[in-house]
Amino acid sequence: MTIRSLPKADVTARGGVRSDVSTKALQRWNPDVRAADGEADASISILDVIGQDYWGEGVTAKRVTAALRAIGQRDVVVNINSPGGDFFEGLAIYNALREHKAKVSVRVLGVAASAASVIAMAGDEVRIARAGFLMIHNTWVLAVGDRHALREVADWLEPFDSVSQEIYAARSGLPVADIGKMLDRETWIAGSAAVEQGFADALLAADELSEAEATDARTASARAEKKFDVLAQRAGMSRSEGRELLAALKGTRGAAPTSMQDAAVTAGVQSLLSFARSI
Repeated sequence: MTIRSLPKADVTARGGVRSDVSTKALQRWNPDVRAADGEADASISILDVIGQDYWGEGVTAKRVTAALRAIGQRDVVVNINSPGGDFFEGLAIYNALREHKAKVSVRVLGVAASAASVIAMAGDEVRIARAGFLMIHNTWVLAVGDRHALREVADWLEPFDSVSQEIYAARSGLPVADIGKMLDRETWIAGSAAVEQGFADALLAADELSEAEATDARTASARAEKKFDVLAQRAGMSRSEGRELLAALKGTRGAAPTSMQDAAVTAGVQSLLSFARSI
């Protein structure tokens, strides 16, 4: 199978609509999972939320396209561990990888959810960790407007669901109708099942994966803060509001031990997770 047999995705924008990371994917995502061989010369790492967040971080099509230009017409390895994010940015990254002139080898190290799972389908070869997951679902957005505007958004989204079905069906060989049912119910596909169902070609060897030690308090705090930032943005907070809330949860600097501050951040994340489930 080659990427030339995969459909190209049309990417269009619409005012008042933005795509975002799902709460369940964010909960399952462990950002400490990395490739054991680190950053190879001809590799691209997609180890963050898809699309630029309000901290200027995240994986964008602009960044991936620049990396592909630097690599040139050589084989490329794409390492993925991402909870997803901006679906339309994900389609643009998928297109960029699909059009690369040399072999694209995808390694799903941990989670490839939502937009990240679409990106994974662009590989000539896709391998996944035994404990890894693909998550596929219908195009998921946050929209603002009255009932007429929301009906228009629903109609506008339908072609994106169709192209997702075509992409997953082309990779797996499963009927489009079956893929549609999987998208409707949001389906999590574990490593071995992904291979059995044709979404991946093989499992990764255990020694190809690495998980950073999370015993350092600063590392643990940084992880919690990253999830906090994503959820704060999803809850509609500005950057300054999110930082103010985080500071309040942590307390005055030096007033509490670091472990207590980290516990406060974790509690704040859980509070925002509860909020996110309700919206």
